[in-house]
Amino acid sequence: MKKNILFIVNPISGDLDKSDLIESVEEFASTHHFNLEVYETTGKNDLKAIQTIYNQHNPERIVVAGGDGTIKMVAEAMEDHDVIIGILPAGSANGLSVDLDLPAGIEENLKIAFLNNYIEMDMICINGKKSIHLSDLGLNANLVKNYEESDVRGFWGYALQAFTTLKEAEEPFVATITANNKTVQHVARMIVVANSQKYGTGVIINPNGSMNDGKFELVILKSLDLLLIGKIITGNMPIDSDDIVIISTDKATIETDYPVNFQIDGEYCGAQKSLEIHILHKQMKLAVP
Repeated sequence: MKKNILFIVNPISGDLDKSDLIESVEEFASTHHFNLEVYETTGKNDLKAIQTIYNQHNPERIVVAGGDGTIKMVAEAMEDHDVIIGILPAGSANGLSVDLDLPAGIEENLKIAFLNNYIEMDMICINGKKSIHLSDLGLNANLVKNYEESDVRGFWGYALQAFTTLKEAEEPFVATITANNKTVQHVARMIVVANSQKYGTGVIINPNGSMNDGKFELVILKSLDLLLIGKIITGNMPIDSDDIVIISTDKATIETDYPVNFQIDGEYCGAQKSLEIHILHKQMKLAVP
């Protein structure tokens, strides 16, 4: 009996044409005798549409071609269902696939997405919204906001906005953090809520992070001078630095002295003064190498 696979593709993610990718997926499914149902997202009622198709076809796997935002939407649509999700990285932000060490080539990724084993991955709930990867307050969220408002996409879009963002950086903020039955105060330029280790650029921000340990990390960057940014970008995250504090926990609250820009998994979520955060243990089954 043929197994059913639902293939969800975000046609506009990463500004890449997906027709070759869709063809490769259809060919692979046919060669391996899978029934393939293809759904292209529209940005309108996708969550409901995915749930409807799932109930009709009851697939044993869902293969997703898109970035972190598309993967997160599928995970939310499937939160009450026991289904393995495979990833074909095809977004402007592919942080999760970088963290899972997914290969660059489509052939290897198809094998992993359709055929490989899986891990049960945690998610994080922040003010009622879900995060699968990395969220942050401060400088990087400013960058995401500037990027969303600009017309230039891809790497150069980020590079351009990084320059603007650093030039226009706001004052540091004061964060009052309660976690592990302790309350501490820090003056910060950026606080990362991390379920994993690295950004989609490959930059490691949370060296000891694990996606399935029932905990998340708060990475507090007190200063962001060029030397520290340089060290982080080149992969030499100085954990023992006085400028960096890492708190590992399963729930926390963060209060800031003024509203600070905030983003979840590459999506700008406005300026926030208060975050309620807790872990959602083993929320999603993900195919891994």
